[in-house]
Amino acid sequence: MVRPRRVLVILVSIFAVAYLALCLAAFVLQRPLIYPAPKAPIPLPAELGFRHLPLPADTFVDVLHLPAPPGAPTVVHFHGNGEQLLGQLDLGTVLNQNGLGFLAVEYPGYGASPGQPTEQGIYAAAEAALAMLRARGVTPEHTVLSGRSLGTGVAVEMARRGHGSRIMLVSPYTSLTEMAAQLFPFLPASLLVRDRFDSTSKAPDITLPVLIIHGEQDTLIPVEMGRRLGARFPSATVETVPGAGHNDVLEKSGPDLVRRLAVFALGGT
Repeated sequence: MVRPRRVLVILVSIFAVAYLALCLAAFVLQRPLIYPAPKAPIPLPAELGFRHLPLPADTFVDVLHLPAPPGAPTVVHFHGNGEQLLGQLDLGTVLNQNGLGFLAVEYPGYGASPGQPTEQGIYAAAEAALAMLRARGVTPEHTVLSGRSLGTGVAVEMARRGHGSRIMLVSPYTSLTEMAAQLFPFLPASLLVRDRFDSTSKAPDITLPVLIIHGEQDTLIPVEMGRRLGARFPSATVETVPGAGHNDVLEKSGPDLVRRLAVFALGGT
């Protein structure tokens, strides 16, 4: 007959092994969850402003570039994790029609760009795109960094590196570590998350004007997280959109909200 204490030890051991296996799976398999990486037709239409941008190791990333009118700023935009470059054309066109340049950057492994997405790989693609702008005479003073969802972490990092004069963040998070802890509270997120995009620790050192737009009904990244991130920046305005969720915050208000972004990018408050 098995003693109760022996049964308890066996059950605890089974639970511990199962929990460690779950942690290992979360560590190994997290990137496909973070980066769903939708695909796009190859090649992207050059006549619409799409082009290859060379990266180290004989690879490339795609960008969408709509040049600015003389003397106007260029918005450099980083999209969400479920989006791709091809889907940024409408936003870019509207901002371009409002007197701004537009440069959207694809992520490695997304759309038609080869490779595998990682935090450092996305930063490298962003740096290459910004270097292209500099080569074309667009200074940091004429660069407005923009991000949506996942892309807000990229925009914040590029601001930390001194690349822009203003920042626009749509549906931002504080860090992917905090997001993981919120979604999976039973896992040790601080030990497992590999790509952290830690905007909350970077924000206090970024003195640029920041505009944050967040849907009040966002069930993926709660609006309170956007507010808390806004409070970390020395100079940030947080505007919430009633009735908007995570994926429809720009679309909910139609062209008015995009025009709001354009006014801010052009130097307004």
